[in-house]
Amino acid sequence: MNPEQQGLTLSERVFRRLRQAIVEGEIPAGSKISEPELATAYGISRGPLREAIGRLEGCHLVERKANVGARVVTLTQVDLMELYFLRESLEGLAARLAAERITDAEIDELRRLLAQHEQRVELQEGVAYFQKEGDLDFHYRIVQASGNARLIQLLCNDLYHLMRMYRYQYGMASNRARNAFREHGHIVEAIADRDGEMAELLMRRHVRVSRENVARQFAEHPDQSPNIRIAG
Repeated sequence: MNPEQQGLTLSERVFRRLRQAIVEGEIPAGSKISEPELATAYGISRGPLREAIGRLEGCHLVERKANVGARVVTLTQVDLMELYFLRESLEGLAARLAAERITDAEIDELRRLLAQHEQRVELQEGVAYFQKEGDLDFHYRIVQASGNARLIQLLCNDLYHLMRMYRYQYGMASNRARNAFREHGHIVEAIADRDGEMAELLMRRHVRVSRENVARQFAEHPDQSPNIRIAG
């Protein structure tokens, strides 16, 4: 068993495995959730499986409709834009709170994370800003540093998984990879200066520019949405 899964209930392990399969497209968007098939494939009973599916509904990765049953959500451009608007507001607040509450050790960790990101070949070539959790890992850490449990729940346990799902569907490359990386650096320095107002301003602008970039690409390539590149 993966060390990270030790001590987890069966339902929790199934939930995490299904969540990863959905986010990464192993279980495609729009596909029907068949409990008998999943129970057989994962070698588990229906009880823990149903509990895991219920949690996936709570994360908005699965939706249940009358006379249809449970299905993986289908991603749309409108939904993506709405997520960006939510991120702009919520992550701006998270950055402000992080500037007030983050520890010096956490600031050092953020700087080390960006130093690791900078070494990625894709970023150096300006074609992508994505590795495992990608730049969302940077945002994740700032939200965690906010110390606000509701923000952490909304962003880290819900919205960010939807964003990752979009990235797998629409592509991981970005034509603004270097700019997004530089913006991360400015945000860290504002947080390190304990300037909550500036940290919020920079974070909101960072997310807004990313949203505008994606919206522009959607407008320019309306028939090629799976090739849209998302970053930030």
